[in-house]
Amino acid sequence: MELKAREIAAMIGGSVEGDSELMISKLAKIESGEPNSLSFLANPKYEPYIYTTTASVIIVSNDFKPEQPITCTLIRVEDPYIAIARLLDIYNQMNKPKTGISSLAFVSGSVKTGEDVYIGEFSYIGENVTIADRVKIYPQVYIGDNVEIGEGTTLYPGVKIYHDCKIGTSCTIHAGVVLGADGFGFAPQDGSNYLKIAQIGNVVIEDNVEIGANTTIDRATMGSTTIRKGVKLDNLIQVGHNVEIGENTVIAAQVGIAGSTQIGRNCMIGGQAGFAGHIVVADDVKIGAQAGIPGNIKQPGSTLLGAPAIEIGRFRRSIAVFNNLDKLVQRVSELEKQLARFNEPKDGKEV
Repeated sequence: MELKAREIAAMIGGSVEGDSELMISKLAKIESGEPNSLSFLANPKYEPYIYTTTASVIIVSNDFKPEQPITCTLIRVEDPYIAIARLLDIYNQMNKPKTGISSLAFVSGSVKTGEDVYIGEFSYIGENVTIADRVKIYPQVYIGDNVEIGEGTTLYPGVKIYHDCKIGTSCTIHAGVVLGADGFGFAPQDGSNYLKIAQIGNVVIEDNVEIGANTTIDRATMGSTTIRKGVKLDNLIQVGHNVEIGENTVIAAQVGIAGSTQIGRNCMIGGQAGFAGHIVVADDVKIGAQAGIPGNIKQPGSTLLGAPAIEIGRFRRSIAVFNNLDKLVQRVSELEKQLARFNEPKDGKEV
């Protein structure tokens, strides 16, 4: 990437303060910037680095006021974090020009492909698959029969998509993801045996979804397991059969969601949280890391912590008590000793 400061500013809707003709050839962190590199300042705790960095251009907010002299050129924007996210996406797209179908891939004769499609080595594409324009399928991807993949979606190496699943436009599916494996459905019988319940549904991924490496999303028993548009899933997440995750919800790593749970829109869920099955979570809910969710969360916008999870205010009060339990135990022990001394016989008489 080689762009002038003014060209970068135009891409992210910013204004240049300094040398607009400076040529930028790389991106760098502000604390380790080099000449001809671009960085950004979004977190105030990194402000000291802007006075010492050797980066040529720094993206800052419109209201940033330096407290010391600055030698680098500034690009001022409304939100530096969003601006750098857009720039990184542009940079990433510039580095993904792959097109063409490898002769070492297996593509069934009934597959329908759009324009500028890339299918890498040792990938397998089953019968009646539909692949839209600009889809990127990296090596060793498996795509089962009757799968549909929307425009501009990327499947990284080793992704496995079982039959009948549907993926929307502009999705990113990272390495090792499995979509559409059987849901965990077994009916107990007499004795210790279980009867497997056939899982005949599918998985539906809507538009602009990103799914992290080695995440698994099980197919529905009947109907669909559904990930709504804009959802962002981290690595190593387990989504059970018939789950629905609402629009623009973000979920961190190692979360487990049991079957038939419905999670609302715009929720934020911390790592290692666990959800019981057949429950409903309202919109705009925030759930802390390692929380346990055993039942419905009915209040939109609530914040919960702990296992079992409780409202954040109650959790903080409870933690305050918990952190003093050792002192409380000591006090109770001292009181018991004092009470025992008080009840000791005096002059041969019981008190």
